[in-house]
Amino acid sequence: MKEKLKLENSEKMYKRAQELIPGGMMGIRRPYNFVPGEYPIFFDNAKGGKVTDVDGNEYIDMLCAYGPIIIGHREKEIDLAVIKQIKEKGFCMSLVQPVQNELAEKVISLIPSAEKVVFVKTGSDATTLAVRTARGFTEKTKILRCGYHGWHDWCVEVKGGIPKKLYEDIFEFEYNNLQQAEDILKANQGEVAGIIVTPVGHPLAHPVEMPKPGFLEGLKELANKHGAVLIFDEIRSGFRFSLGGAQKVFSVTPDLSVFGKAMANGYEISMLAGKKEIMDVLTQKVFVSSTYFPNATAMVASLKTIEIMERDNILEGVKQRGEKFSKIIEKYLRKKDFPVEFSGAPLMPYITFDKDEQGLYKKRRNDFYSGLIRKNVFLQPYHHGYVCYRHTPKDMKYAAEAVCETLEEVFSGK
Repeated sequence: MKEKLKLENSEKMYKRAQELIPGGMMGIRRPYNFVPGEYPIFFDNAKGGKVTDVDGNEYIDMLCAYGPIIIGHREKEIDLAVIKQIKEKGFCMSLVQPVQNELAEKVISLIPSAEKVVFVKTGSDATTLAVRTARGFTEKTKILRCGYHGWHDWCVEVKGGIPKKLYEDIFEFEYNNLQQAEDILKANQGEVAGIIVTPVGHPLAHPVEMPKPGFLEGLKELANKHGAVLIFDEIRSGFRFSLGGAQKVFSVTPDLSVFGKAMANGYEISMLAGKKEIMDVLTQKVFVSSTYFPNATAMVASLKTIEIMERDNILEGVKQRGEKFSKIIEKYLRKKDFPVEFSGAPLMPYITFDKDEQGLYKKRRNDFYSGLIRKNVFLQPYHHGYVCYRHTPKDMKYAAEAVCETLEEVFSGK
């Protein structure tokens, strides 16, 4: 295995950050979510498909800021459009600017479930608004959920500081387990407002799953039967699987859906989209407001991102790059009998290690991701990766070969 990277500046900044900010930084970006001592903690800059840390180490960025980077870092066309908006018109005003309507018209033309939309800022904003909207429309309380839906009280995994009454009406079911969802609906007959599910399964630290035949269709039938609103959480899959989302790929149209991440190539925007009659409860009955939701910069970035994606066939290019990466790894693993799983190909690639009674998978996982970062490939042990358009074929070949070489090192004890 290659020598450990020099990370002195990262470690120094982390020590200072802990004196200023609880944990140094928030949530999933903390060092314990990577391999402490092996991974950088602070990045300095990014360009295209690569990032550079504060110690000058450059990496092929296959985490893509946890998904927002779909084209590449520092895309000149997008940034110039935003700069033009700032310089010529401004972006934070007491009333909305015309770009709101332009973006709404565009996304409604692309997304099957979108008859009306509301723009917010984060994935958690959008999923929480979706749940509130479903409850307002149905005048019911209970929610079925499957997937990660953010940090707000109703769904956050860590329950510290949250009274039980704020999530006691939330019921979890497993991805691809239609029977479990049906059983919960029957047990709460007439009380379920909505079912929120990620159309692609991506539970933390577990392999990425695609829907089994009939799963999403079955959820739609169950929602209709029980008078519940079906919500697709497309924060990760939207504007990545297609411009119309995974719902367009799988030909299942939900009542509501939420999008974010890739829709603006890193600028902070998300949205709730859905049927007019459901969305219209937001006119008066259900409240949503924020000082910053109407800001024009991210809307301009989103319009330009979508324009480039359509013009340059970006998503086909992303898929091709992901396939190049995946085929090398899949070919290698077919020759081996390693207790690992490669999932999520070609768009959300993830290497996971099969659990064993001795707990060897934990050491193997740490060794693998340590070896990978030393080869300057940036992936995450507990989260699937992403592919962007600015990843070059050379990048993809190098990253895939690095994965294979590192697996060989882990299982040969080198």
